[in-house]
Amino acid sequence: MKRRYVIADVFTDRPFLGNPVAVVLDAEGMSTEQMQRIAVEFGYSETTFVLPPEETSNTARVRIFTPSREIPFAGHPNVGTAFVLASYAAVKGEALPDTVLFEEGAGLVPVRLIKDNGAVTGAELLAPEALSCRSEVSLENVAACLSLATEDIRTQVHRPQVVSVGLPFLVVELVSRGALRRCVPNLQGFRAVLPLDGAVSIYAYTSDTTPEERCDLQARMFTPRMTEDPATGSATAAVTALLAQRHGKTLLSLRVSQGVDMGRASLLCASYDATSTRPCIRVGGNSVITMEGTFSL
Repeated sequence: MKRRYVIADVFTDRPFLGNPVAVVLDAEGMSTEQMQRIAVEFGYSETTFVLPPEETSNTARVRIFTPSREIPFAGHPNVGTAFVLASYAAVKGEALPDTVLFEEGAGLVPVRLIKDNGAVTGAELLAPEALSCRSEVSLENVAACLSLATEDIRTQVHRPQVVSVGLPFLVVELVSRGALRRCVPNLQGFRAVLPLDGAVSIYAYTSDTTPEERCDLQARMFTPRMTEDPATGSATAAVTALLAQRHGKTLLSLRVSQGVDMGRASLLCASYDATSTRPCIRVGGNSVITMEGTFSL
């Protein structure tokens, strides 16, 4: 049977930048093992599989796989999948709701479509969980993970800590853009610290930016496979919520640049809104389709 797939670059409006995601459109009937093998074959940080929803009022059931495991939620796969489904609907002369609803391991994930002159250009998700702050990690251990010195780590706002709004990450603030640029993941350092409280990856960021960069933060994310992720929506959303709470803000919007040092520049727009009973944590950006095809299974 032929299965359709689409590759979209997420958090960019230019092909071959941003973070690629493979979206398998015809996933019904596929086993978990088959999905995992296909995710390994694509080799991207995540591959999504679109299935019919369990509740007909929702848009789809979406399963997300890294090359090593299934995860309950992630940022750029949701943004990219929503953009792909909306783009394909438009080609057929159909229209999806302004907000699509994805059933995922972490719960129901609303994703709002971003439009420009009526055309879908991207999407913005609402994180499925409130911010949770978990274990802290020593400066020495985090520095070893990133091949840095302890002096490169900034602790005035928060210490290195596992945080999550649906998918946990160990997050660390660095003192300078130069320190961020010097980061190199160290396997032995990772193995001494992670996994921890569900986190297997490290998200490092700095507020040391220039006006020319037109962003509030620069960030990098490293996985346990010693690879770098060009754009990490779930971690960006968690850090935005963390900074808002630590600074006592009920409203915070951030433009976060990621992937620059690996040649896949990405721009993520995140926001935190605690003016209502339940804080809303969102992250979104543009997307572009780069490849389409089929495979036999």
